[in-house]
Amino acid sequence: MSFLNLHMYGLTAPLVGAMLLYAAGRLGSRITLPIVFGSLSISLAASVLVFAEVLHVGPFSYTVGNWEPPYGIELVVDHLGALMILLISSVSLAAALSSSRSVAADLHERRRPFFTLYLILIAGLYGLALTGDAFNLYVLLEITSITTYGLIALGRGRAALSSFNYIVMGSIGACFYLLGIGYLYILTGTLNMADLHRIIPLLDGRGAALATAFAFLMVGLWIKMAFFPLHVWLPNAYTDMPDGAAVLIAPLMTKVTIFLMIRVMFSIFSPVYEFIQHMGVQQTIVGVAAVGIVCASAMALGQRDLRRMLAYIIIAEVGYMVGGLWLANAKGMTGAILHIVNDALMTLCLFLAAAAIAHRCGGMEFDRLQGLTRRMPLTMAAFIVGALSMIGVPPTCGFFSKWYLLLGGIEAGQWLYVGALIFSSLVNAVLFFRIIEIAFFPAAAAGDHGGGPQTVREAPQAMLQPLLVSAAALIGVGLATGPIVERVVRFALPVGF
Repeated sequence: MSFLNLHMYGLTAPLVGAMLLYAAGRLGSRITLPIVFGSLSISLAASVLVFAEVLHVGPFSYTVGNWEPPYGIELVVDHLGALMILLISSVSLAAALSSSRSVAADLHERRRPFFTLYLILIAGLYGLALTGDAFNLYVLLEITSITTYGLIALGRGRAALSSFNYIVMGSIGACFYLLGIGYLYILTGTLNMADLHRIIPLLDGRGAALATAFAFLMVGLWIKMAFFPLHVWLPNAYTDMPDGAAVLIAPLMTKVTIFLMIRVMFSIFSPVYEFIQHMGVQQTIVGVAAVGIVCASAMALGQRDLRRMLAYIIIAEVGYMVGGLWLANAKGMTGAILHIVNDALMTLCLFLAAAAIAHRCGGMEFDRLQGLTRRMPLTMAAFIVGALSMIGVPPTCGFFSKWYLLLGGIEAGQWLYVGALIFSSLVNAVLFFRIIEIAFFPAAAAGDHGGGPQTVREAPQAMLQPLLVSAAALIGVGLATGPIVERVVRFALPVGF
């Protein structure tokens, strides 16, 4: 098996798994989980080998069906892409292992459609990390969006309405992105990212059309990633979706979209175009990111439901990464790229903990969390590690990416952004220590919300083990920050940074 096509095995394994689940019909209920875990394990193994190969020999490209670009679709496996497929495959496997119990309990007969959509979503995310074609990126982005709409709609209560709101906003974002691609094709006659990167600097006298295309692309992606103030769809969607969907969608969707913004900024356009020719725009975006961080953090303070609070924290974290990329210096970009990985792992840990809590307590309202440190000590220990990382306490990984972002903001003189980062970290401390305080004190009466305050009743092992592994990963990745930056992130920075 050649390393030059192993990434195709990682991409097609979840897609084939989804086809098998669909073909099995109702007779396939017993083989649903083996198919899901088997296909995701193959994807993870392929991702590990591809990542190791890229570290050893460097980036490579792959033409699908031997149709040479720009006529065929090119897949590009570089350092950042290899890191992203490793992140996607590892998070998706951990999420699937954890969600097996909650999906069986909450969705019953809809378990097979759930995991079919789940695997298609993972295949779409995997493809987004590899594609070198701007239109193929649009197609894959819509595949991931449509499957996400379906997964959200499988939830209870207002889930269908939240999914519909997401469909409306997601469709608007897709239209913006597609319009931007249309403008670029009219201007250049190609959709291959490498060709676009080569041709765009030669487009003299077409600055207004090019700026329009860039604006459409950015706004489309900002809607998809819930960048403030285009975030209105996210809190309800992330609160109302099933627990099994939340542990996958929350860690990955916004982070993969931020990765796509990096692709557009540096693989299609260039730092000269964004940071020098449009310096005023660059400074405005950093300012908007800072305002978004402050507003989202403040809104998180007013929540009384754990998952809804985490949803607003995700919106603030999007501001971290967008602002860091647009600081236009190496430290800020390093912090933003590093934070894509770190925030995915932090969000995974916290949402896995939230799912375990909901499974035992019947909900995630704050008043259900009383006495949780005694009833679910291991779950709360993992939650506390995730909370400390989100606050930015060393040696967890959240500290190191925030440190790079702070250094980048200071170097760029963006004091509003620096102040927003500090404010958000302080707010996170208040948010999470409030939850820890509630969980420390026992419930008012024995038997409240699923057991007396002294009864140890952890989540099932299928939920607990991925949670503990994710918490350990926050410390492990934090201690490995130096090698990650030196061997991966610095190769993702544009030339000259």
